[in-house]
Amino acid sequence: MMEIVMPQLGETVSEGTLTIWHKSVGDEVTANEVLFEIGTDKVEMEVPAPTSGVLKEIRVDAGETVGVGTILAVIDDGSAPAAAETPAAKVAPAAAPAQPQRQSAPSRDKSLKLSPVVRKLLAENNLQPGQITGTGRDGRIKRGDVLAFLKGTPAAPAARPTPMPASSGDGRTVVPFNRRRQMTAEHMVRSKATSAHVLQAVEVDFSNVDAARKRAGSKWKAKEGFSLSYLPFIAKAVCDAIAEFPKINAHVEGENLVAFDAVNLAIAVDLDFEGLVAPVVRDAGSMAVVDLARAINDIAARARRDALGPDDFQGATYTISNNGTFGTLITAPIINQPQVAILSTDAVIKKPVAVVVDGTDAVAVRPVGVLAQSFDHRAIDGAYSAAFLRRLKDIIETREWAAAVP
Repeated sequence: MMEIVMPQLGETVSEGTLTIWHKSVGDEVTANEVLFEIGTDKVEMEVPAPTSGVLKEIRVDAGETVGVGTILAVIDDGSAPAAAETPAAKVAPAAAPAQPQRQSAPSRDKSLKLSPVVRKLLAENNLQPGQITGTGRDGRIKRGDVLAFLKGTPAAPAARPTPMPASSGDGRTVVPFNRRRQMTAEHMVRSKATSAHVLQAVEVDFSNVDAARKRAGSKWKAKEGFSLSYLPFIAKAVCDAIAEFPKINAHVEGENLVAFDAVNLAIAVDLDFEGLVAPVVRDAGSMAVVDLARAINDIAARARRDALGPDDFQGATYTISNNGTFGTLITAPIINQPQVAILSTDAVIKKPVAVVVDGTDAVAVRPVGVLAQSFDHRAIDGAYSAAFLRRLKDIIETREWAAAVP
């Protein structure tokens, strides 16, 4: 007998939701065949059978949320159960109809092989599964398939999300948290309760970055397929500043600060207002600006296609949350546990600033944005965080970034 347990989906993930069983009790399973699917606030994942045999027992039903290590099922990887029965049991006719019943179990119905996230998206947009082409295993519909369909289809009035019925006649609409929102809420509350959050911010002149972006221009987008934003320049500057302030690139573990040599940069990605994930660019400090641009675009695109795996969320040491695309002035981000700090990049706008020209004070219009960092005061002090931000600002403002862009 082999027990199948809830796997660890990430270093900070303590539980997962079993979304779908692809087999019923009594079904034969083959090693590496998809047995069930699980999900968290970050990712959905198909889990293959680790061995061949017969699914003897299911202990956790679809839709249940359980902790890592919980026994989900038992596979008999020896002989089929019928071979071990006594002669008297062999002649019992009741065993005959059992197989057709298992084969017609709901988990075998293709229309039911939809995760709760997909079901919710379909319902909110008045869509039927038959309208969507699935790209998952055996044509199964994934979240990214629904989003791709919606983006490629002009929104009709009937396709707008339908509010849930009001709980009473007083004009209120009750919208239950989905699983992703529940787990995000839990993580945010836990982070605020765990870390001593302090916010610091600096204004940064992005003139040199703008010069590099203008140099890249339309040629970059034509070649790469996406625009060159401020984010990869900020990410590169963050990595270089961390080299001088290594305590920023760290975790708090108990009463210890654990600093890391490599910068594994988590980038917060909005999922069309349906949630937030923070996949990781590994060893970002070793990358050039253009490589960071490609890596960030890749993980963001895969996040929106629902094509990320558990490994894409492992090992983050510092996080950047790019709120500037929405025009925000300043944001106080919540630390991604167990990290020490998180940076918000807010909107870059043209504004008048005081400059010195030939020894004389003058006013010039420059592209200026705010970089705001929340840090854990348990681990580092305000002076250390402020010095890091000052160095980050200096790198962005004084480096000749145009040389970094082909």
